[in-house]
Amino acid sequence: MRLTAAQIAAELADSIRSGQLQPGALMPSERELIERFGTTKSTAGKAIALLQAEGVVRTETGRGTFVQDIPKVKRVRRIPPRGNGSGSSFAEEIRKAGLTPSTKLVQAEAGRPPASVAQRLELGDDDQALIRKRHMFTDGRPAQLATSYIPLSVAGSTELAFPDTGPSGIHARLAERGHRVERFVEEVESRRPDEEVAQFLRISRTQHVLEVTRLAFDRTGRVLEVTVNVFPSNLWRLSYEWAADD
Repeated sequence: MRLTAAQIAAELADSIRSGQLQPGALMPSERELIERFGTTKSTAGKAIALLQAEGVVRTETGRGTFVQDIPKVKRVRRIPPRGNGSGSSFAEEIRKAGLTPSTKLVQAEAGRPPASVAQRLELGDDDQALIRKRHMFTDGRPAQLATSYIPLSVAGSTELAFPDTGPSGIHARLAERGHRVERFVEEVESRRPDEEVAQFLRISRTQHVLEVTRLAFDRTGRVLEVTVNVFPSNLWRLSYEWAADD
C-alpha cells in the first residue's frame, strides 16, 4: 500500500528532527522521493508542499528545496516597557539567540502609504509620509522586513531617516522636532505572505507570516509612526510580560 502525501511528509519531518537532514541541507528531489517511497510525482509534490506550509522547508527556484536553517528567535515585549524604549530591538533579540544581526535600508523616501496606514496617521488625500523600509538578516539570512511610516509634516523631510538606526534613533530625532513618543500599541496578525515578502524571506506563499504593527503615540493620542514588521511565524516566538499589579 502506497504512503499518502501526509505520511511521506511525516517521515521527512522525522528525518529533519532527528538530524538526519541538517538545517540548510538539500531535500530529496521529487524523483528521489518517487524512487524511495514508490509513489507518484503528484504525491511527492504534495508531501513537499505540506512541509512548506509548516515552514519546515523552503524552495528556491532553480536550486531545489532546503531544510529551514534559521533558529527561533524570541521577540520580547514588556508591559509596561522597562525604561524609555519600545521593547527589545531586532539586534538585541538576534544576539541573544547567538546569531549576528545586520540591517539594510532599502527605501527612505516621501510617498503615499497604504490606505490602512494613511487612515491610522490621519493623512489627508494629498498628504505624504516618510516611508522607511529595512531588510533584516541573521547571519546573512533574511529574517524580517520592517517598514515604518511617519507623516511628512512630522518628519520634516526624508533626512530624518539618516543615519540609519533602529526605532530609538528615529524617536530621538522626532523628540528634537517637538514630537515625543509617549506610548506604543502592537497588533499581531497571522497572514499569508505576498510575493515581495515570500521572495525576500525565501518562504512559500502557502506558509504563514506574523505581521506585528506597532503604533507610536504622542501625549495627545496622535499616531506619530506606524511600523509594520513581518517575519516567518515558525521562526519567531512572541513573548509578552507584565507585572501582576499592572
